[in-house]
Amino acid sequence: MSALAAYQDRLQRDVPLAKYTAARLGGPADWLYVARADAPPDELQAIMQAAWDDGLPVRVVGGGANILVADAGFRGLIVINRLSGITFMDGADECRLAVRSGTSLSVLARQCALRGVAGMSWAVGVPGTIGGAVVNNAGAHGDDMSDSVVSVQVLESDAGLVTYSLSDMAYGYRTSSLKQRHDRRFLVLGADLHLPYADSAQIQAEMDAFNAYRKRTQPPGASLGSIFKNPPGDYAGRLIEISGLKGARIGGVQVSPVHANFIVNVGDATAADYYALIEQVREIVVREQGVQLELEIELIGWT
Repeated sequence: MSALAAYQDRLQRDVPLAKYTAARLGGPADWLYVARADAPPDELQAIMQAAWDDGLPVRVVGGGANILVADAGFRGLIVINRLSGITFMDGADECRLAVRSGTSLSVLARQCALRGVAGMSWAVGVPGTIGGAVVNNAGAHGDDMSDSVVSVQVLESDAGLVTYSLSDMAYGYRTSSLKQRHDRRFLVLGADLHLPYADSAQIQAEMDAFNAYRKRTQPPGASLGSIFKNPPGDYAGRLIEISGLKGARIGGVQVSPVHANFIVNVGDATAADYYALIEQVREIVVREQGVQLELEIELIGWT
């Protein structure tokens, strides 16, 4: 009997993943576990460890942004992490926060603003959760997670509970030591942040400005966010646009006419359409501009 079989009553079989991803695309997962806020506190860790013990591939999904799931789905366990919570610990000069990994970035930004805690305004309106943000060093408007992280709590398949320091995370542009790992046998449980104080009204005004900018410059609808990382000294969207690719379409997906670094599901799309358009954009940009664009999104279920 497999270790995971002990948790079958908490798992779902052959669940389509489209409803759990921002682009509304993706085939079924062999197994799905939704870690809800009211679940026993150690259940997620136990299920992850059981899957690892069985040698089953596991991927953790937060808000479903920045992931493209194949039409064939995922042969393993998908975990939807909704374990959220924020603890504020006031200090004389800064605020320390303990944030659970399933916490929405937008919720975190707004809760900080209410308490006069600055440094997370950039995250308002950003889809995703703190777990994914920590791994990917998410950011916007010149700030990112590396500016705030003190430590990260991680469950390792072989070592158990481990605390990563800021230096252990080895942050770079949209990457970290965890992002660079190919084994994926870890689970981010939470992060400790340090953030400065500021006037709540000023923080709210900054968030309002960021939200207005996002609505003005980014397309609505089902997309994965920025598809490509910005190359050094340039912008992926600019390179795609000057290559004449704004509005380019394959099947039910389109390079957004609003922002060329977004690909939007405009109806009846497949993940194969999405991937084909990504590859077409990369091929044309390297031919026309001499720049090889690197994916910011993550592919799940692709060989």
